[in-house]
Amino acid sequence: MAYVIEDTCISCGACAEVCPTESISEGASHYEINADTCIDCGACAETCPTESIHPA
Repeated sequence: MAYVIEDTCISCGACAEVCPTESISEGASHYEINADTCIDCGACAETCPTESIHPA
């Protein structure tokens, strides 16, 4: 199960920096996670300062 980023994301990029599979990229309004390459490690969620990342 991949993680998702909610609209409360402030686009700081902290999650993208720690993603071991480079599954996180900047979207139109906030960062987004590619569910096809996400390995469900949770590193992004632990790093997010706004707690905007949760399991799908």
